[in-house]
Order: sequence, then structure tokens, then C-alpha cells
Amino acid sequence: MEQLVALRRDLHAHPELGYKETRTSDIVARVLTEQGIEVHRGLGGTGVVGVLKRGTGSRVIGLRADMDALPMQDNGSQPWKSTHEGICHACGHDGHTVMLLGAAIQLAQQGDFDGTLVFIFQPAEEGLAGAKAMIDDGLFSRFPCDAVYALHNWPELPLGEVQTRPGPIMAAADRFDITVQGGGGHAAQPHLTHDTLLATSELVVALNTLVARALDPCEPALLSVTRMQGGFSHNMIPAEASITGTVRTFSPAAQDIIETRLRAMAQHVSAAHGLHAEVNYLRYYPATVNSAPEAQLALTAVQQAGMTASEARQPALTSEDFAFMLQAKPGAYLWIGSAPSQPLHHSAYDFNDALIPQGIQALTAIARHALRTEFPC
Repeated sequence: MEQLVALRRDLHAHPELGYKETRTSDIVARVLTEQGIEVHRGLGGTGVVGVLKRGTGSRVIGLRADMDALPMQDNGSQPWKSTHEGICHACGHDGHTVMLLGAAIQLAQQGDFDGTLVFIFQPAEEGLAGAKAMIDDGLFSRFPCDAVYALHNWPELPLGEVQTRPGPIMAAADRFDITVQGGGGHAAQPHLTHDTLLATSELVVALNTLVARALDPCEPALLSVTRMQGGFSHNMIPAEASITGTVRTFSPAAQDIIETRLRAMAQHVSAAHGLHAEVNYLRYYPATVNSAPEAQLALTAVQQAGMTASEARQPALTSEDFAFMLQAKPGAYLWIGSAPSQPLHHSAYDFNDALIPQGIQALTAIARHALRTEFPC
């Protein structure tokens, strides 16, 4: 465990962005090879897959961890803070990588299972769809898993407590960028031009009514405007202004409604000010939807291993590209408590090393239990 903690801290000190996890993937491949685990590299660019077989069982179970860091400054005070300017493991992927490596080591050394385990070390989870890249590179055609599972540390839960739920657990994530154009002029002569900032400000207010008035009140969804830009002088109305934001939903129908209404709202508000809008709307992650049998299996396995586990009351509006794997295979995404710690994506966040043995315990319990369980086709 001391070696795993040291490794986790080393990864924290040397974070790498999506599709650039060369040092991390080298370390992962080396550790797996040292345990006699069959290693495959290059899926999704920097992805690593380890394959471990025991006995004669035909079932194949995948366990996944993400490896990438975030493009943000590490403002922590620990000796192992990031040594790379503007890059930080602020979401705990360093801990996820080490927990899955620890599970692989334990399962390889104990060998007390019957079947095949596929350890999936994925690049580029943070908005770059590394899971999809691995699938497109043949992940499930080369390693045909019967089910896949993933853990994510969750500061909102007590240390080591596990939660998941059947159905949606994380939201679909969309991004919108709107540019309002056609104005520009002297700030002292607003009657001679069209005011892009006024139109954009009105649009921000209007967009914040969209979810409340376009969707069924029982449909969970969120729209947040997160950036507004325009102008460079105190006495000039800019020729254009822009806003950026995110939409989170759990159903394609809600996505369709919000995108359609957002596009119309942007055009109509702009037109009312004598301007026009350009809208770019990107649906980059689908909702993360657990299959019910696998979600229950994971909870049962963890409980039987002596850990606290329960069904989550509601999904989160954060997103996760493990969604692509759950579109391709049955499986479950689980939260495992990491409190006390800073919130995820906080600039001083550091993974709670006390979680490492409990994460290993949960992953190995799920792997062993899943290889013993047959679901009807």
C-alpha cells in the first residue's frame, strides 16, 4: 500500500492532459507487465488494456479507470503538487488509476476467480471522449466484455461509502457558443448603431428561463451560461459579443427541445435588436445510464465485501464519458466516498489516499462477483 500511495502521489506531481498521457500509460503498462498481465497499448491513442485470465470460465468483465488531468493550475500545498504549469489532477484520476492497478495486482497474485478480466486504462475523459476513441479503435471487438464497471471518487459521500443506481446516474453534457453580430459604434451615439452587449445580456436572462418553461417540470435538466465576452473600450459598442454555456439533460427528447428552443431564442432576441446570431451547439457526452442487473450486482458485491453501499436517490448533473461504454455494453458506474476532501475540479483538490485500499476492495469484489453471475440474454 505504501508503494501504491507513493505511485499515486508521483502521478499527481506529473499530470498529463487528454491524449498526452504517455508517462502515465508507460507506468501502467510496466506495472501490469510486472504482474504477468497481458498488455495492449495504443487504443484511443494513449490507452492501455490489461487482460488477465484464470480458469476455464467464458465470462469477460471490464474494469475501467481514467488517467487524464485537467488544464488548470494546482494551488495545493502538498509536497507532491503538480510540477507541470497549468495542469492538475483535480478530479482524482491519479487515484482511479492507482486503485485499478492495485486491483489488478491483487487479482493477478491471488487468482481466485474463473474467467477473464479486462483492465481498461482510458485517456482523455475530461471533455475529449477518450472512451469513444478506445471503442472506435476496437476496444470491445478485441476484448468482448460481457459487462463493464467504473468507480469515481465522490467527495459528497463519507470515505469508502459506495452508491449507484439503475438507470441514469450522470447527465448528458452539451456545450453552446452563441455570437451576436451586426452592431458596433460610438457609445455616445447608441441611436446610430445596434447594441450587441445589450442584446447578449438580454439573451443571457432569456436563456435562464428556458428549462423552466420549455420542459416538463418533472424533467431534470440544467442550463448555465458560463462565459460572456465583448468589447475592449469604455467608449465603444462592440461589433459582436458572445456567450458560452452548458446544458445537462437525461433524455434525448429533452436535449432536442432545449437545443431547438435555444437556437430560436438566440435568433429572435438578436433580431429584436436588429442583429443576428450564430449558434454552435455540441452534444459531446450522452447520459451515463446503468443497466439495472449490473447496478444491483455491484451493490451486492460491495456489501458482501463488508463495505457500506446503497442506491443513490438521484443522479448527478455532472457528466462522464463512461457513458459511451455503457451504450455499448451492460454495466454500472459507481461513486465511492472520498470525504474529507476539496470538491472535484477545485484548484487545491488532492485525492484522499485513505480511499485507495477501499477502492481496491470494491473493484476486486465486483470483478469476482460478476464472473460468478450469469444474466439471461
